[in-house]
Parts: sequence; C-alpha cells; structure tokens
Amino acid sequence: MLRRLHPDQPASFAFTPANQAWAEAQIAKFPEGRQASAIIPLMWRAHEQEGWLTRPAIEGIADMLGMAYMRALEVASFYFQFQLQPTGSVAMIQICGTTSCMICGAEDLMAVCREKIADKPHTVSADGKFSWEEVECQGACANAPMAMIGKDYYEDLTADRLREIIDELAAGRVPTPGPQNGRFASEPKSGLTSLKEFDSGQRKYNASAQLASDLGETVKRIDGTEVPLLAPWRDKGAGHHPEPSKVVVRDAPLDIVTETGRIDPAKAAQGDAAKSKAKPKQDNTATPAGKPGPKDSASVAKTSRASSKAPQVAGETAGTPKAGDKAASKSAPEGPAAEGKTPLPGAAAETTAEAGQKPQTMTAPRADGADDLKMIKGVGPKLEKLLNDMGFYHFDQIAAWSPGEVAWVDQNLDGFKGRATRDEWIRQAGILASGGDTEFAKRVKKGDVYE
Repeated sequence: MLRRLHPDQPASFAFTPANQAWAEAQIAKFPEGRQASAIIPLMWRAHEQEGWLTRPAIEGIADMLGMAYMRALEVASFYFQFQLQPTGSVAMIQICGTTSCMICGAEDLMAVCREKIADKPHTVSADGKFSWEEVECQGACANAPMAMIGKDYYEDLTADRLREIIDELAAGRVPTPGPQNGRFASEPKSGLTSLKEFDSGQRKYNASAQLASDLGETVKRIDGTEVPLLAPWRDKGAGHHPEPSKVVVRDAPLDIVTETGRIDPAKAAQGDAAKSKAKPKQDNTATPAGKPGPKDSASVAKTSRASSKAPQVAGETAGTPKAGDKAASKSAPEGPAAEGKTPLPGAAAETTAEAGQKPQTMTAPRADGADDLKMIKGVGPKLEKLLNDMGFYHFDQIAAWSPGEVAWVDQNLDGFKGRATRDEWIRQAGILASGGDTEFAKRVKKGDVYE
C-alpha cells in the first residue's frame, strides 16, 4: 500500500508542555549521537496528542533528534500504526479482518462502519467524529470478532453492539472495553471449567478492561498530564543530555562544573565576566571553549573561512568589520548590540547569572552573506531561522561561544533547549569555520539531507 502525506496539513505542530517534557526524558535514555533512537516513541506521542501524524510533527521531531526529514518520513510511512491522514475527533475504529475475526463476523462490523461512519476507510465521518479502517490480526482471536477503538480492545462484538458503541461515543460516553458478551476474559462463554477457585473475589472486569474503565481514557487524546512524569534514568546518569535547565559542556573548567557533571550557569557567567576583564582583547588564534590543543581543527574557529571570509585582527570579535569595510559596517552590531545585549523578541535585554552569559550577536550577516548553518548537524531550516533571529549568522560566531554562552544559548532556544550542547555545535562550527567539512556537512552538500 502506497502511503503518502495528506495534502491538507496544519501550519505547525508543538507538543504540549507536559508532552515536551516527556519527549525530552525519552531522548535522555539514549547515548550521545544516538538520540534518533527515540523517534518511534516521540512520533507515537505526537500521534496520541493529535490523533494522526502530521508533516509538521514529523519535521519537528526530526529537528529535535537531529535527523534529516526524509529519514523521519521513512519511519512514519513504514509503520502502519501511524495514521498519515486526519482521523475522527472522537475515535478511530480499527476492525480486525484476519481469519478468526472474518469467520466470526468481521464483515458485518465493517458494514456497520460503512453505514454509520463513511463508505470508504480512512475517511472522516460527516460530523467529523469518527473514521475507520480494516487492520491485520490484533492477537485477540479467542474473542473474535473484535475492534480496537482508541487505545482499547472491544471483543466478542456483534453488528448491533458496534452500532450501540458508536452511538455512545458520539454522545460523549465511553463504553467499557473488553468482551461485550458477558465473558470475563477468554474463558468459555458458559464459565470456567477448571481453576474455578479464581472465580471468587474477581472484579467485575478483567484487569485491562477495569483499568481502562477506571481511567476513562480509551479515546482521550494524550496531553501528558495523565500520569506523573518519571525518568529515573536521569538521576542515574544515563542518557546523553541532562534537563534543559542544566546543560553539559565537555572539557569545561572544573570550577564551573557541578558534582553531576553539569555546568552551573551562575558560575559560568561569573567566570566569563572575570575572563573578559582580565583579557580585554581576544586572541584570534584561541581555541573555542572546551576544545583542546592548538592543532585541533576547531582551534582556528575564530578566524573566518579562508574561502569566503576576511581574516580577523587581534582584538576583533566575531561580527566586527575591519576598518574601512563600509559594506560590512552596515551589518555590524553597534551600541548595546556590540556588548551582546541585543534583546530577543519577548525576552529581557539584560543578561542574568541564572541564564548564563549571552554571546555577542549581529544585527545582520556580513556583506558576503550568512553561512549555511544547516551544515551543522541538528540545525534544520526552522532552527537556522531561529538562530538568525537571535543574531547568529556565521560558523565562527558559534565556534567562539564560551561555556557560559553555551549555557545561555541552550536555555534560550525556544523549543530546542539543550540542542547546542547535545549536538556539539562548537566543535562542528569550528571545523566549518576553518574551511573543513564534517561528515554531516558532506551529506548536506551531496543532497542526502531532506529539507
């Protein structure tokens, strides 16, 4: 079956705050460089939130995981549990059409769906509340025929009972899942013939149906507030990145790193301030923060790429034009901007110790144009625009960030917190600024990255 993205797509996607926190916790399970392993749970969470998997959701999740959009689309289109078209606002009804269910009356159930929902599967009903499809075996053969409605199984169905269930759902009531003919589970309809002692003390419904009845969330869209968020692996040091509010930078000075290996933003800001007072002029050959050795490819990060940027002179900071460069001077920051205090939209202008130290920004790219920041793994079109809006246009700007400045950036990337640290932007930008190529940049140049 050919699966394509639906032609009518929403303009954007965002996880609810609780679902965003849940998603970040799932990403933290995986080691550095392997965050793409979280793609299926994140896509399923988006599916549970929206009722189907939209293109903005696919691309947004790809951005979160540093993946090419095409790679994320491959996953979404491969697994049939991901609906790639709108579903009913109340429920998606999936009728099992495999042998046991077909023998026991699945065709009658599909006839009810055609009658009460839509003549064709994957079509939303006229009132917008329902959609349906035929699916492969759901593993409930002993209770055939059955349908999966939302998150639960409705078993031992008849056509009349399915009609009643659809009417109940339309009226805002959630029928109890499980067997619909009075059976407790999968025992004979007449009752247990062995192990009869288990009849005593048994609840009205089996464990699965009872829990679904207690929670009442069979067809509810999941917004993340249903159960407490538990992520014990974070406390045990697992995963490749910490909470967004506490960032990690490799090889950071030990005096600003906490016992858990995370940077203390207040100490980082103090250290940056002291460093700037003690050393008013910057050395254009200095290595970016946290990168060892003058022979490292990132050590020339504060110099422009030889192929397209003019070299800087001692004391010149990223984004500052040389004397006499009229074209560049128009785009160079002036006044507060030159001090790194250009406020972000909706954000306070001043830098606080809690937020780290804001890097120097530019009001516009240099005369020869902005660098293609999408060459940095983890930066997609949306994130590139966000960085440009923040005042970052060039590789050497990013390569020159100090630990405190990384802390500030990580906390101010709305929707992408922690990304600068997780994807090692400083290291990548240093290589690119010096005229080199990373493996990811080579893929971009070959057109192997879908945008």
